[in-house]
Amino acid sequence: MTRYLSLTSTDRTTGTRLRMLCFPYAGGGASAYGRWQRGLDVHGAGVDVLPVQLPGREGRIAEPRFTDLGDLVADLDAQLDDELHLPHVLYGHSMGALIAYSLVMRRQLRGATLPSALVLSAYRAPHLPAPQIADPDAGDEELLESLASLGGIPRALLSHPEFLSALLPVARDDLMMCTTGTAGVDSEPVRVPLHLFAARRDRLVSVPEVVAWRRHAGRGCEVRTMPGGHFFIRAHEDTFLHELSCLLRPYAPAPVPAGVA
Repeated sequence: MTRYLSLTSTDRTTGTRLRMLCFPYAGGGASAYGRWQRGLDVHGAGVDVLPVQLPGREGRIAEPRFTDLGDLVADLDAQLDDELHLPHVLYGHSMGALIAYSLVMRRQLRGATLPSALVLSAYRAPHLPAPQIADPDAGDEELLESLASLGGIPRALLSHPEFLSALLPVARDDLMMCTTGTAGVDSEPVRVPLHLFAARRDRLVSVPEVVAWRRHAGRGCEVRTMPGGHFFIRAHEDTFLHELSCLLRPYAPAPVPAGVA
């Protein structure tokens, strides 16, 4: 176990199932992926879902948050290195896509084990400016309205000040971290297959901006479009998990023959 992962799979030490590490969007935590294990099992994906819990939120609320992408990725690389030697893919949505990609690039440059594939959704290619949810100096109400309009916050929660007081500092620090992410500006192509998801009605990240990731693909690139807006992974969860299951199945580890330790 690491402080980033809560590992419960009985197969985690043998590598008999593909593991998918999931990185959260800005303001989010590991609970964003809490229903995915059951959903992917229903669709026969055969993967272990391992949500990544970043510091300063949910179960790690008392820990200092990162505001520099490079510092976070260096810590992830060090803490997860032992875990990333088993068959795995990385998934990230929005800010999580930037984190997952940056982690792969760091490991690629130092010759470490890479994932079988990189699955990214709702984020612009890294040579493009970071998506701007709100002006950096926006007041709390403006930031909350921007998040709510994208579907990042259910509007029913806007009347719960205790929730908002916990969310806003996390969201602001995460958005600051996105502005420090320049890992793809001049970097070499990523040496794993790249699978991308874009939403047709996403007002923050357009389909062409997701397609632009092809510039960074060194082992093939596939783009799938989805219904809905920026948070289609929540609004159209079952449809998305079906698509995700289809692309993950070819990456499952080969079965171990009977009698082979």
